[in-house]
Amino acid sequence: MTTVNEPDSISLKGKNVVVLGMARQGKALARWLPTQGARVTLSDKRDAGDLADDIMEFITEPNVKFALGGHPNELLDDADVLCVSGGVPLNIPIVQEAFHRGIRVTNDAILFLERCPAPIIGISGSAGKTTTTTLVGEMCKKAGKHTWVGGNIGDVLLDHLDEIQPDDTVVMELSSFQLELADVSPPIACLLNITPNHLDRHGTMEEYARAKSQLFMNQGPDDILIYGRDNLIASALSDHAPGEKASFSIATLVADGACLVGERLMLMGNCSPTMMAKVICNRDKVKLRGMHNISNVLAACAVAGAAKIPLEAMQEIAQTFKGVPHRLELVATVDDVLWVNDSIATSPERVIAALESFKEPIVLLLGGRDKKLPWEELAAIAVNRCKALVCFGEHGPAIADHARRARGMISTGMLNRVNVVSDLAKAVELAEQLASAGDVVLLSPGATSYDAYKDFEERGEHFRQLVERVRRKRM
Repeated sequence: MTTVNEPDSISLKGKNVVVLGMARQGKALARWLPTQGARVTLSDKRDAGDLADDIMEFITEPNVKFALGGHPNELLDDADVLCVSGGVPLNIPIVQEAFHRGIRVTNDAILFLERCPAPIIGISGSAGKTTTTTLVGEMCKKAGKHTWVGGNIGDVLLDHLDEIQPDDTVVMELSSFQLELADVSPPIACLLNITPNHLDRHGTMEEYARAKSQLFMNQGPDDILIYGRDNLIASALSDHAPGEKASFSIATLVADGACLVGERLMLMGNCSPTMMAKVICNRDKVKLRGMHNISNVLAACAVAGAAKIPLEAMQEIAQTFKGVPHRLELVATVDDVLWVNDSIATSPERVIAALESFKEPIVLLLGGRDKKLPWEELAAIAVNRCKALVCFGEHGPAIADHARRARGMISTGMLNRVNVVSDLAKAVELAEQLASAGDVVLLSPGATSYDAYKDFEERGEHFRQLVERVRRKRM
């Protein structure tokens, strides 16, 4: 592999690099760094017995060695660079010691942003970033561009850096974990929204917002930020953007970007190919459920417009895209009960958006591991929108307590059952008993999956399997 766009100041040739974490991003770093002439120490808190299969991936690579069972500060004694995987918090001792010693701390996304030869579109936000990233990628592909989609979703793009050509297009989903160290920004950036999320990691909303703002704070004057005008924090942060700006909105007319005008999705100003307002499509032509997804489609069209994607490509994808797995995914209809997988919803804010996508009575499955987020608003909305709650997992009992308090204060609500069970399998079993014809059983947990699953995808896959058992039993 040849080095791409690597200034001498960030060259890795001959450097000793410590990589923390042997998950997806850490292993991608350990594959890529030796191709740049670096020597790698791959460190993980788990021991060799737990990581046997992962270790075998690197058994023939002489420039990768392992330090397992912890992250001792001694790993830094010969280190030139410390790379952290997304799941590794920056407040652990070895990372703080690296800052103290003046060792560069970075991650896979930043290394990619520094070296990618193709134009990059970066997308972030508390909710909707995977759907929007996928939409933009599909619009670019429909326009005939050789497009790479990855980052926080899909492929770790470092694995493909040697294949990416200057005429290609790269669409990256970027998380706050990846952005908190960023000192480089993509030329086209989209900040969808900022709502309470990952406060267990970032501590405060101010710090969380600061991490998200790194998406665009290092842009140049000719770069562009597209932001969600309907979100107060994203709008406020946009005032600090060093380059051009456009926006999207379902509530307000925008001069540059995309917005909902009556029942029509419109492309406006500098994001329109003719600088004139253009109709993308009518709202009822969008197959995705919920106003939050209308907002995502508008965001994608504003981004695509900034990237000079033809209107026709936007129009086709806006009207044919059916969504991505685990995001309001329609799993099955069994005896007139609709089962929906929204496992991606790992914050109360996302559950609220999911509830607003349905008019039918809802049996809502909530639970997992909490991220120190507020639940009061969701609890009040659930009292009015749900016929039953089934709370499961580590945070299930606390969620149920929030719901019962809200039900005690709202006498007119429709919620008549608040249940606590141990796990998702028992939640599905109980939901089958509680749901009647015409209802929706909605897995929209509001919390992370890490109390019982590797990630939200694994939780969503388990939900699919459980629903399939329900379907087979009812056949």
